[in-house]
Amino acid sequence: MTIDSKSHPMEGAPNAQTRWLNSTVLGVGLASLCSDVSHEMATAALPALLASIGAGSAALGLIEGLADGLASFAKLYSGHYSDRLAKRKPLAVVGYVMTAAGMVSFAWATTWWQVLFGRAGAWLGRGVRTPVRKVLLTEATTPETYGRAFGLERSMDSAGAVIGPLLAVLSLSAFGLRRTFALTLIPGLLAALVIAFLVQEKPHTPRPSAGLRVGLRGLPATFKRYLAGVGLAGAGDFSNTLLILWATQAWSPVYGRAEAATLAILFYVGYNVVYTVSCSVSGFLADAAPKKTVLAAGYALAVVPAGALLLPGASLSKFAVVFGMSGLYMGVWETVESATAATLLPADARGLGFGALATVNGLGDLASSVIVGALWVLHPAAAMAYVIATSLGGAALIAAL
Repeated sequence: MTIDSKSHPMEGAPNAQTRWLNSTVLGVGLASLCSDVSHEMATAALPALLASIGAGSAALGLIEGLADGLASFAKLYSGHYSDRLAKRKPLAVVGYVMTAAGMVSFAWATTWWQVLFGRAGAWLGRGVRTPVRKVLLTEATTPETYGRAFGLERSMDSAGAVIGPLLAVLSLSAFGLRRTFALTLIPGLLAALVIAFLVQEKPHTPRPSAGLRVGLRGLPATFKRYLAGVGLAGAGDFSNTLLILWATQAWSPVYGRAEAATLAILFYVGYNVVYTVSCSVSGFLADAAPKKTVLAAGYALAVVPAGALLLPGASLSKFAVVFGMSGLYMGVWETVESATAATLLPADARGLGFGALATVNGLGDLASSVIVGALWVLHPAAAMAYVIATSLGGAALIAAL
């Protein structure tokens, strides 16, 4: 697909590549870091909360899947709506505040359905802010540096995912489960403040009012084919919380529930360390090599942790491979998916396009979390065979673009 230069006002500007790291790119990254500290603190402690109220893999899969499904529709409508606004940034601020409020509500949850409502509210806010954040990031840089910009944002997001679980471990031991959830409000609100005061939105002409269906039909054909590959791979991209739960369950007979939960959280920290490095490296690769090749390879890498989960035993080395390789492939997925979408979308439909991308991912998360969680209860081999098939199918579709 040929990208019209008018779609990218900064393209061709003098020394554009030296200015890709500006206050907006940095501000979006810092907001991602703070927000991820907030919700990763809550995510790391969530299995312990569910265990304390008697909920297991099926309930967790349902909670994560329904929350992701709700967020997916919010992303679509938020992206569509944002294209018609003269100022998108206030919508992002509202989304960050909603996410912070949803996470802190876990402090008062006593049943799994209360956790569901809190998670759904938080992910609704995440859905509102996601396409707006990606548009702000796209318009702050150039096509030649999309990979680096999105790689930096994803790296800072994953740095928050390293800090968050570590803070959760410290807070759980010092303050207990309920107060840990209450403390997530602080970094959550900081994220909203960073967007409000550091990010500078570039002027743009609002898109004329049009129905959502009309807008979706008007998206480029190449982008629609791209979404098909993303959707198929995403249908096997189950929640990382399930990894924490499975590790906790596998290690509890050996180490006891409390120590097993702490070990699982620490392994999740390792996952996010790998993810952080992977985001930066894959961002640079996406600027230097064909993006579809990098993304297809990332999709195919999901086979490795899925296969490792089928190995017998509950050794630490087995789960080190599972968490480490999961972090590696997810860094590629989340960075290169956005960078590729940015190159395929015209300027007047970026909000809708990023919303559509996020919706496809959200629907995939809904399917994968519910299906993989349920299949794991029936037989782990069936769950992982499903993950392998969807990942390789998505890789094939992207490679064939």
